[in-house]
Amino acid sequence: MEPVLLAPDPREPLGLWWRSDRPPPSHADLRALAFEFSSRGDRVPGRVLLPPDAEGPVPVVLLQHGASGAKDAPYMDAVAAPWARGGVAVASIDFPLHGERASAKLGGLLRAGLGLDPGGGPLAAGIAREFLRQAVLDLRRCLDALGALDAIDPGRIAYAGLSLGAIVGATFCALDPRPRAVVLALAGADRGASDLDPLHHVGRIAPRPVLFVNATRDAVVSRERAERLHAAAGEPREVLWFDSGHADLPGRALRAMWHFLRRNLHPGV
Repeated sequence: MEPVLLAPDPREPLGLWWRSDRPPPSHADLRALAFEFSSRGDRVPGRVLLPPDAEGPVPVVLLQHGASGAKDAPYMDAVAAPWARGGVAVASIDFPLHGERASAKLGGLLRAGLGLDPGGGPLAAGIAREFLRQAVLDLRRCLDALGALDAIDPGRIAYAGLSLGAIVGATFCALDPRPRAVVLALAGADRGASDLDPLHHVGRIAPRPVLFVNATRDAVVSRERAERLHAAAGEPREVLWFDSGHADLPGRALRAMWHFLRRNLHPGV
């Protein structure tokens, strides 16, 4: 049964707008759109990178950033640009308390509540819980918004999350059937309140395929926590480990993610 607090209110207007935008530096060959929509009263900003010469609607990967990141962080551009050149749209939003929605004070409490920084307490735990709830709702509303864009094929959607984006994404993809394939990179169990811990939701993504990507020298997500999350997932699932730290996944890891996504968005390729 779907948690009521993680279900969008169908009566809330989407309030969507979009416009042409500048592509990121060093990626001038791509097309870009900026968009914004409403989610539980918040205005959620997003960006889509489009293939330079695509004709007709293209598949879309919803790619989400890590803690303290943003939709247009340089590492997000480094991941998104090659995928867009490969023939898919790559969309990202700013999570609550990130990017254009950032708050220095509340952002610090959020990191503590998620166990990423020391300290915390009841206030930090409450902020982390509210963040996770709002982030899942924002992603569900984001797919509604993307479905209104003529350039995107709403029947071919995948999700890829990095670190915090993977933690949130495990619950989001469990509750929303639209992503047909899911990549969860640098994620593990035991983040957030028990009912929002990805460990308790990731199994519901099946029978859609999931790729887990983790780092052997990750100082943020231990191997034990990563493997607990892997074990909770259903089939089909793939698990890849790379010799790196949390912040420096090698290029071959990103290529493996792309091959998985392409295989599931372009059957037969």
